[in-house]
Amino acid sequence: MKYYAGLDSVKETAVCIIDETGQICREIKVASHPEDLARVLKDPNWRLERVGLEAGPLSQWLLEGLARAGLPVICIETRHTKAFLKAQVNKTDRNDARGIAQMMRVNLFRPVHVKTLTNQKRRALLTARKLLQEKAIAVENDLRGLLRNFGLKVGPVGAVKFEVRIRELTEGMPDSLNRCSRHPASCGRTLPRSTASF
Repeated sequence: MKYYAGLDSVKETAVCIIDETGQICREIKVASHPEDLARVLKDPNWRLERVGLEAGPLSQWLLEGLARAGLPVICIETRHTKAFLKAQVNKTDRNDARGIAQMMRVNLFRPVHVKTLTNQKRRALLTARKLLQEKAIAVENDLRGLLRNFGLKVGPVGAVKFEVRIRELTEGMPDSLNRCSRHPASCGRTLPRSTASF
């Protein structure tokens, strides 16, 4: 007999396994971790044809782990799934897992392309680099604005000479202003260096 599984993942994952006639064979809540899910899904009592997982924040990680465990896992499109599950009376994780399992059984789903782990890591690095660059620019602009309030204009200066220019401008100023401007200036210096390593 063929079996199908539906997974609804949040903090915990609702798992529903059904047979080819649509009868529920097992329902369980498991920690949202590939190893825990694989332990349940690789049970020798079930010969799974398809395992459906709705696209979401954890889906790429879970899909990668379940595929590595040798499970026939498919990431499915959320809007299509939502339309299919709208007919349910009660919207719960358990019922969603049931609905996804039924979608797998009747072959009524739209698969989603999931990026490879290498591409996901590359995207994460690029995003982190962009964030650090934006923060470095924001620190520099905030310092320029802070000093402008005291009539001190930084003017056009490159990243290398920025901290030196800040020190020149704040020389002889009250200690509080001096301290206020030196720490962010050094942040403005170290942030671009940290993005260079990306």
